[in-house]
Amino acid sequence: MGGRLFDGKSDSAFGHIVCHCLLIESDRGLILVDTGFGTRDVDHPARRISPFFLTLNNIQLRAEETALAQIRKLGFQSSDVRHIIVTHLDFDHAGGIEDFPNATVHVTSREKEVADAQKGGAFVGTRRYRPQQWDEVADWRLYPFGGGEKWLGFDSVRDLDGLPPEILLVPLAGHTWGHVGVAIRQPEGWLLHAGDAYFYRGEIGAEHYACPPALRGYQRMMEVDRTARLGNQARLRRLSIDQANEVRIFCAHDSVEFDLLASQAPATHEKPR
Repeated sequence: MGGRLFDGKSDSAFGHIVCHCLLIESDRGLILVDTGFGTRDVDHPARRISPFFLTLNNIQLRAEETALAQIRKLGFQSSDVRHIIVTHLDFDHAGGIEDFPNATVHVTSREKEVADAQKGGAFVGTRRYRPQQWDEVADWRLYPFGGGEKWLGFDSVRDLDGLPPEILLVPLAGHTWGHVGVAIRQPEGWLLHAGDAYFYRGEIGAEHYACPPALRGYQRMMEVDRTARLGNQARLRRLSIDQANEVRIFCAHDSVEFDLLASQAPATHEKPR
Protein backbone atom coordinates (compact mmCIF):
# COMPACT_ATOMS: atom_id res chain seq x y z
CA MET A 1 0.00 0.00 0.00
CA GLY A 2 1.08 3.56 -0.61
CA GLY A 3 1.07 4.16 -4.35
CA ARG A 4 3.24 7.16 -5.20
CA LEU A 5 4.37 7.41 -1.58
CA PHE A 6 5.99 4.01 -2.08
CA ASP A 7 7.30 3.95 -5.65
CA GLY A 8 7.29 7.63 -6.63
CA LYS A 9 5.13 7.18 -9.72
CA SER A 10 1.94 5.11 -9.26
CA ASP A 11 -1.45 6.84 -9.25
CA SER A 12 -3.26 3.85 -7.70
CA ALA A 13 -3.44 2.86 -4.04
CA PHE A 14 -0.62 0.38 -4.58
CA GLY A 15 3.01 1.03 -5.42
CA HIS A 16 4.91 -1.27 -7.74
CA ILE A 17 8.33 -2.80 -7.14
CA VAL A 18 10.06 -5.65 -8.97
CA CYS A 19 12.57 -8.40 -8.24
CA HIS A 20 15.36 -7.58 -10.68
CA CYS A 21 17.49 -10.58 -11.62
CA LEU A 22 20.41 -10.64 -14.03
CA LEU A 23 21.36 -13.47 -16.40
CA ILE A 24 24.93 -13.66 -17.68
CA GLU A 25 26.02 -15.88 -20.55
CA SER A 26 29.62 -17.02 -20.17
CA ASP A 27 31.95 -19.79 -21.26
CA ARG A 28 31.34 -21.31 -17.80
CA GLY A 29 27.60 -21.67 -18.50
CA LEU A 30 24.80 -19.35 -17.48
CA ILE A 31 25.24 -17.30 -14.32
CA LEU A 32 22.14 -15.99 -12.55
CA VAL A 33 22.43 -13.06 -10.15
CA ASP A 34 19.54 -13.31 -7.66
CA THR A 35 16.54 -15.50 -8.45
CA GLY A 36 13.45 -13.61 -7.31
CA PHE A 37 10.53 -15.86 -6.43
CA GLY A 38 10.59 -19.44 -7.71
CA THR A 39 8.08 -21.93 -9.05
CA ARG A 40 7.66 -23.53 -5.62
CA ASP A 41 6.82 -20.12 -4.16
CA VAL A 42 4.11 -19.79 -6.81
CA ASP A 43 2.73 -23.27 -6.06
CA HIS A 44 2.92 -23.13 -2.26
CA PRO A 45 3.27 -19.50 -1.10
CA ALA A 46 2.05 -20.10 2.46
CA ARG A 47 4.73 -22.75 3.03
CA ARG A 48 7.54 -20.75 1.53
CA ILE A 49 6.96 -17.09 2.36
CA SER A 50 6.10 -15.44 5.66
CA PRO A 51 2.38 -14.51 5.87
CA PHE A 52 3.55 -11.14 7.21
CA PHE A 53 5.40 -10.30 3.99
CA LEU A 54 2.81 -11.91 1.73
CA THR A 55 0.29 -9.46 3.17
CA LEU A 56 2.49 -6.41 3.68
CA ASN A 57 3.98 -6.50 0.19
CA ASN A 58 0.86 -7.78 -1.61
CA ILE A 59 3.17 -10.19 -3.41
CA GLN A 60 2.01 -11.16 -6.90
CA LEU A 61 3.22 -14.67 -7.73
CA ARG A 62 3.01 -15.57 -11.41
CA ALA A 63 4.63 -18.64 -12.94
CA GLU A 64 5.50 -16.80 -16.17
CA GLU A 65 7.52 -14.22 -14.22
CA THR A 66 9.81 -16.69 -12.47
CA ALA A 67 13.45 -16.73 -13.52
CA LEU A 68 13.02 -20.32 -14.74
CA ALA A 69 10.15 -19.42 -17.07
CA GLN A 70 11.98 -16.41 -18.46
CA ILE A 71 15.19 -18.38 -19.00
CA ARG A 72 13.24 -21.03 -20.91
CA LYS A 73 11.66 -18.30 -23.00
CA LEU A 74 15.17 -17.25 -24.03
CA GLY A 75 15.79 -20.75 -25.34
CA PHE A 76 17.77 -22.16 -22.41
CA GLN A 77 17.05 -24.95 -19.94
CA SER A 78 17.30 -25.09 -16.15
CA SER A 79 20.43 -27.24 -16.46
CA ASP A 80 22.18 -24.47 -18.42
CA VAL A 81 22.34 -22.36 -15.24
CA ARG A 82 25.60 -23.49 -13.68
CA HIS A 83 26.07 -20.74 -11.11
CA ILE A 84 23.82 -18.56 -8.95
CA ILE A 85 25.16 -15.52 -7.12
CA VAL A 86 22.84 -14.12 -4.47
CA THR A 87 23.28 -10.60 -3.15
CA HIS A 88 21.68 -11.89 0.05
CA LEU A 89 19.29 -14.66 1.09
CA ASP A 90 16.08 -12.70 1.67
CA PHE A 91 12.93 -14.52 0.55
CA ASP A 92 12.47 -12.33 -2.53
CA HIS A 93 16.01 -12.91 -3.78
CA ALA A 94 16.52 -16.61 -3.05
CA GLY A 95 13.10 -18.12 -3.78
CA GLY A 96 14.09 -19.54 -7.16
CA ILE A 97 17.37 -21.19 -6.17
CA GLU A 98 15.97 -24.72 -6.13
CA ASP A 99 14.59 -24.31 -9.67
CA PHE A 100 18.23 -24.78 -10.78
CA PRO A 101 19.45 -27.95 -9.02
CA ASN A 102 22.65 -28.17 -11.08
CA ALA A 103 23.84 -24.74 -10.02
CA THR A 104 26.58 -23.86 -7.57
CA VAL A 105 25.31 -21.13 -5.22
CA HIS A 106 27.73 -18.32 -4.32
CA VAL A 107 27.14 -16.15 -1.24
CA THR A 108 29.16 -14.64 1.58
CA SER A 109 29.83 -16.87 4.56
CA ARG A 110 28.48 -14.14 6.83
CA GLU A 111 25.16 -14.05 4.99
CA LYS A 112 24.79 -17.85 5.10
CA GLU A 113 25.68 -17.93 8.79
CA VAL A 114 23.11 -15.28 9.72
CA ALA A 115 20.44 -16.76 7.44
CA ASP A 116 20.89 -20.23 8.92
CA ALA A 117 20.44 -18.72 12.39
CA GLN A 118 17.56 -16.50 11.15
CA LYS A 119 19.12 -13.43 12.72
CA GLY A 120 18.23 -10.82 10.14
CA GLY A 121 16.97 -8.19 12.58
CA ALA A 122 14.96 -8.29 15.80
CA PHE A 123 11.50 -8.27 14.19
CA VAL A 124 12.02 -9.49 10.64
CA GLY A 125 14.79 -12.02 11.29
CA THR A 126 12.57 -15.08 11.43
CA ARG A 127 10.45 -13.80 8.55
CA ARG A 128 12.97 -12.59 5.97
CA TYR A 129 15.02 -15.79 5.75
CA ARG A 130 13.14 -18.91 4.59
CA PRO A 131 15.52 -21.91 4.70
CA GLN A 132 12.93 -24.04 2.91
CA GLN A 133 13.77 -22.03 -0.21
CA TRP A 134 17.36 -23.30 -0.29
CA ASP A 135 17.67 -26.30 2.02
CA GLU A 136 18.17 -28.68 -0.93
CA VAL A 137 21.24 -26.89 -2.27
CA ALA A 138 24.08 -29.37 -2.59
CA ASP A 139 26.89 -27.07 -3.67
CA TRP A 140 27.53 -23.83 -1.77
CA ARG A 141 30.54 -21.58 -2.27
CA LEU A 142 31.05 -19.30 0.72
CA TYR A 143 33.32 -16.25 0.73
CA PRO A 144 34.72 -14.06 3.48
CA PHE A 145 33.02 -10.71 3.78
CA GLY A 146 35.43 -8.12 2.44
CA GLY A 147 39.17 -8.25 2.66
CA GLY A 148 39.79 -8.60 -1.05
CA GLU A 149 41.38 -6.26 -3.53
CA LYS A 150 40.00 -2.76 -3.85
CA TRP A 151 37.44 -2.01 -6.56
CA LEU A 152 36.74 1.69 -7.23
CA GLY A 153 37.11 2.47 -3.55
CA PHE A 154 35.23 -0.57 -2.26
CA ASP A 155 36.61 -3.74 -0.73
CA SER A 156 35.93 -6.67 -3.05
CA VAL A 157 36.17 -10.44 -3.21
CA ARG A 158 37.69 -11.70 -6.45
CA ASP A 159 38.30 -15.10 -8.01
CA LEU A 160 34.92 -16.66 -7.32
CA ASP A 161 35.20 -20.42 -7.68
CA GLY A 162 34.53 -21.48 -11.24
CA LEU A 163 33.52 -18.00 -12.39
CA PRO A 164 35.25 -15.60 -14.78
CA PRO A 165 37.53 -13.00 -13.15
CA GLU A 166 35.33 -10.23 -14.59
CA ILE A 167 32.72 -10.91 -11.87
CA LEU A 168 33.26 -9.51 -8.36
CA LEU A 169 31.42 -9.50 -5.06
CA VAL A 170 31.32 -5.98 -3.60
CA PRO A 171 30.55 -5.86 0.16
CA LEU A 172 27.57 -3.58 0.87
CA ALA A 173 26.48 -4.42 4.41
CA GLY A 174 23.59 -2.75 6.17
CA HIS A 175 20.42 -4.19 4.66
CA THR A 176 21.68 -7.56 5.91
CA TRP A 177 24.95 -8.44 7.59
CA GLY A 178 26.37 -10.28 4.58
CA HIS A 179 24.79 -8.26 1.77
CA VAL A 180 26.87 -7.71 -1.39
CA GLY A 181 26.61 -6.14 -4.80
CA VAL A 182 27.76 -7.98 -7.90
CA ALA A 183 29.99 -6.15 -10.38
CA ILE A 184 30.45 -7.39 -13.95
CA ARG A 185 33.06 -6.01 -16.31
CA GLN A 186 31.73 -5.50 -19.84
CA PRO A 187 33.54 -4.10 -22.89
CA GLU A 188 31.83 -0.75 -22.36
CA GLY A 189 32.46 -0.60 -18.60
CA TRP A 190 31.10 -2.01 -15.37
CA LEU A 191 27.56 -3.11 -14.51
CA LEU A 192 26.80 -3.22 -10.78
CA HIS A 193 23.79 -5.06 -9.38
CA ALA A 194 23.55 -3.32 -6.01
CA GLY A 195 20.87 -5.62 -4.57
CA ASP A 196 19.05 -3.88 -1.73
CA ALA A 197 21.79 -1.37 -0.92
CA TYR A 198 19.22 1.15 -2.15
CA PHE A 199 15.61 0.79 -3.36
CA TYR A 200 14.85 3.92 -5.36
CA ARG A 201 16.55 5.50 -8.37
CA GLY A 202 16.65 8.92 -6.70
CA GLU A 203 18.94 7.62 -3.98
CA ILE A 204 21.89 7.62 -6.40
CA GLY A 205 22.87 9.49 -9.55
CA ALA A 206 22.70 13.05 -8.19
CA GLU A 207 23.96 15.10 -5.27
CA HIS A 208 20.39 15.51 -4.01
CA TYR A 209 18.94 12.46 -2.26
CA ALA A 210 15.32 11.54 -3.05
CA CYS A 211 13.20 8.62 -1.89
CA PRO A 212 9.43 8.35 -1.33
CA PRO A 213 8.64 8.37 2.40
CA ALA A 214 6.92 4.97 2.56
CA LEU A 215 9.80 3.26 0.76
CA ARG A 216 12.28 5.03 3.00
CA GLY A 217 10.42 3.64 6.00
CA TYR A 218 10.42 0.14 4.52
CA GLN A 219 14.18 0.25 4.05
CA ARG A 220 14.61 1.32 7.65
CA MET A 221 12.42 -1.52 8.87
CA MET A 222 14.53 -4.05 6.97
CA GLU A 223 18.00 -2.78 7.89
CA VAL A 224 20.28 -4.50 10.40
CA ASP A 225 22.91 -1.75 10.58
CA ARG A 226 21.71 1.77 9.78
CA THR A 227 25.15 3.37 9.83
CA ALA A 228 26.57 0.78 7.42
CA ARG A 229 23.56 0.92 5.11
CA LEU A 230 23.51 4.68 4.79
CA GLY A 231 27.28 4.83 4.51
CA ASN A 232 27.38 2.32 1.67
CA GLN A 233 24.45 4.01 0.00
CA ALA A 234 26.31 7.32 0.11
CA ARG A 235 29.38 5.66 -1.40
CA LEU A 236 27.25 4.26 -4.22
CA ARG A 237 25.79 7.73 -4.82
CA ARG A 238 29.30 9.15 -5.04
CA LEU A 239 30.39 6.35 -7.38
CA SER A 240 27.35 6.91 -9.61
CA ILE A 241 28.30 10.57 -9.99
CA ASP A 242 32.09 10.38 -10.21
CA GLN A 243 32.21 7.26 -12.42
CA ALA A 244 29.01 7.79 -14.41
CA ASN A 245 30.74 6.90 -17.67
CA GLU A 246 32.40 3.79 -16.26
CA VAL A 247 29.77 2.13 -14.03
CA ARG A 248 26.06 1.55 -14.52
CA ILE A 249 24.36 0.82 -11.19
CA PHE A 250 20.93 -0.64 -10.58
CA CYS A 251 19.14 -2.02 -7.54
CA ALA A 252 16.86 -5.01 -7.10
CA HIS A 253 13.47 -3.32 -6.76
CA ASP A 254 13.12 -0.12 -8.78
CA SER A 255 10.71 -0.76 -11.67
CA VAL A 256 11.92 2.24 -13.71
CA GLU A 257 15.51 0.99 -13.63
CA PHE A 258 14.28 -2.47 -14.55
CA ASP A 259 12.27 -1.23 -17.54
CA LEU A 260 15.23 0.76 -18.86
CA LEU A 261 17.63 -2.18 -18.67
CA ALA A 262 15.11 -4.81 -19.79
CA SER A 263 14.40 -2.80 -22.93
CA GLN A 264 18.06 -3.21 -23.89
CA ALA A 265 18.23 -6.96 -23.23
CA PRO A 266 17.98 -9.47 -26.11
CA ALA A 267 14.52 -10.94 -26.56
CA THR A 268 15.79 -14.35 -27.68
CA HIS A 269 18.94 -16.39 -27.39
CA GLU A 270 21.30 -16.26 -30.34
CA LYS A 271 23.70 -19.16 -30.67
CA PRO A 272 27.34 -18.00 -30.69
CA ARG A 273 29.07 -18.10 -34.07
